[in-house]
Amino acid sequence: MTRYRQLLLLFLIAYAMPTSPADEQVYLTPEAFLAETFGTTPQPSTLWITTEIQPDIEKILGHPPPRLRLRYWKDITKTAWILDEIGKEEFITAGFVVANNRIERARVLVYRESRGMEVRYPAFLKQFDGVQLSDNKRLSKRIDGIAGATLSVWAMERMARMALYFHHHVQQ
Repeated sequence: MTRYRQLLLLFLIAYAMPTSPADEQVYLTPEAFLAETFGTTPQPSTLWITTEIQPDIEKILGHPPPRLRLRYWKDITKTAWILDEIGKEEFITAGFVVANNRIERARVLVYRESRGMEVRYPAFLKQFDGVQLSDNKRLSKRIDGIAGATLSVWAMERMARMALYFHHHVQQ
């Protein structure tokens, strides 16, 4: 085998290998996000994904919910949600704080994709501030995309919609 073919074969093998967990970028731990949100972190509560709310969740996500229960944190005025959603191939973990049925703050906690990490920048995340959920389960404001990060942007939008939906559900 010629040296050129050997290099080509090595390149193809390396290119075909899946990304490893070492590729994940932790920007903010869940504990730090909760401490930033509440000061003293309250005890977590549990939201059960019942057959009553499952159709709405599937409509928002475009797929069945990945779990049957979800932890969240709340105090008198707000709730905090740590959610995971697939970007292109890997999960993005984000935290959302919801108060008065509006997003108060959004943060990317862990990013695992090979591209699209621009969704973690404050300039992008600031677009979610004050956003509400409309009657048709859409965001009340258009979120501007990022070239090369379309699927990550869409994942963040789905998680924002879920946080708002869940907040409204637990406040009833």
